[in-house]
Formats: sequence, structure tokens, C-alpha cells
Amino acid sequence: MRGSWRAEREQLELFRALPGDLAPRDAQDLMAYPFFSLAKSRRVVPIDFRAGTITIRVEAVPEHGMATIWDADVLIWAASQIVEARDAGLRTSRLMAATPHEILTFVGRGTGARDYDRLKAGLDRLQATTVLTSIRQLTERRRHRFSWINEWRETADAHGKPSGLQLILPDWFYSGVLDNALVLTIDRAYFDLRGGLERWLYRLVRKHGGRQQGGWSFDVAHLHAKSGSLSPLKHFAYDLRDIVRRQTLPGYRLAIEPGLRDRELLSFAPIPEDPFAARLRKRGIITASGENL
Repeated sequence: MRGSWRAEREQLELFRALPGDLAPRDAQDLMAYPFFSLAKSRRVVPIDFRAGTITIRVEAVPEHGMATIWDADVLIWAASQIVEARDAGLRTSRLMAATPHEILTFVGRGTGARDYDRLKAGLDRLQATTVLTSIRQLTERRRHRFSWINEWRETADAHGKPSGLQLILPDWFYSGVLDNALVLTIDRAYFDLRGGLERWLYRLVRKHGGRQQGGWSFDVAHLHAKSGSLSPLKHFAYDLRDIVRRQTLPGYRLAIEPGLRDRELLSFAPIPEDPFAARLRKRGIITASGENL
């Protein structure tokens, strides 16, 4: 492993994390399809998804389990860094360096010893989880296999004191982030969502609903398949109705409506924004959720 790290690292220019309160960005492919476990308990059952020409298989190892939607916060941090640097005319790289503190504060977590340990466990899951997909391949028969993080390591200064960490992103993820059409800004309030299903649902709604005033809708059974959840459809639908009842997704209003053949639909539309708040948001004075910067 050391040899492979050294070989890949020598071909890449190190990109150090930018300071400041960057806008959170998410990769649309990750928002639209089932790539992560929605449960905090360890999952080793693969995700198998097919829709038209799209195929996805996500596999985990028993030692670490599948990368979770909370682990994916690291990828949101990475995407946000890459887009910010690219827009500023800076060179980016798949080899990234940061401190655990920088990553944890960006995703709204604590910075105690337990938080550091959980971050490292998440990095292990991201590295150990493998994905096989046809997304962004030239033909349906072609597949791309990768891990969410090729490798990661802790770094130390000349005196052996921990100085941060370095990680190498897979080319599939990195190239998607560099394509501006494949990245969306998300509400920082996303990091406050506690449930795996509501986190997944927000990303899906943000991807498909966007700013369309007319909104969007999905068949609940289709949503169940699209989530990759191991929960039975009956339980999934119950949890979905609970999220609708609580209205926890920032910036969107949800509703359950009757569909064809007695099937339920989940509909969602953006909540109209106050014009004055919209001007402040565009100027970067407040976030999409209305919080002051």
C-alpha cells in the first residue's frame, strides 16, 4: 500500500484546503442515485440499482461496512473546495490536504477526540467501499469501478506531532465535480438533518426540484427503489410520511398525494423566498436557510 500511495502521489500536485466559510456543493450524480447506506448501523448487503441504462453496484467489506450518507459529508467538503478553487482560478488536484478540524467544522460537527475518531472511521469506510457503475461511461456495457477515496493517511510535522491528513479522490468523482453542470449548491442546514432518509431525500429533492416553482413528484415505490434502503416499502413509506409531517427539508415543502392505481406520490416544491432575503443571499450576506454569515 505504501508503494501504491507513493506512486500515485508523485503524479499529483498537492492541493491544500482553502480557508474560509465556503458554500457547500454537492455532486449531482451522488444526489440522484443510491450510493450510500442510509443507516448508522453497519451495512454489508450490497446496493444493486438499475434504471434504463444506469447500473450501480455498491459493495462493502465486513471490517468497515458500507460508506454512509454521513461519511459522504467528506465528499461534499471536497467538492466545495474544488469548485471554490476552480472558480478562483487556482489549480486543483485529486490529492488534497486538510486538518480534521477544517473538515469537521465545515460539515457542522464537533471537534473533540470522538469526532476525530468518527471522521477517521468514515474515511476508512469511504476507502473500503467499492462502486461499479455505468454512469458517465460512453456505452451501457462499459463500467467504472472505484472507491470513494483511493487512499488516505495522517501526516505529522518534523517532530512527529500530527499535522493533518491527506487523501486521494477517485478520477470518476473528481472529473464530475470539475464539470460545473454536474454540481449544485446545497443549503448548509443540510448538515443539521439527523436522519439518513431525510438527508438522502433532501439531496434528491434539491437535484430534481431545484428552483422549479411547479415542483416535482415521485411515486413512493419508485423512491424506495431509488434510495437503496433495506427497509421494507411499508416502513419506508411510514418514515417518508413522518418527514412530510415534520417538514424538515430546508427550502422545500413536501406533500403526499394520491397517484394512479391507489399508489402514493411524494410531491415537493421550493418554498417561495422573500425578495429582500433573496437579494441578501445573492450578495452572500445570508445562507439559503436565512442564517447570517
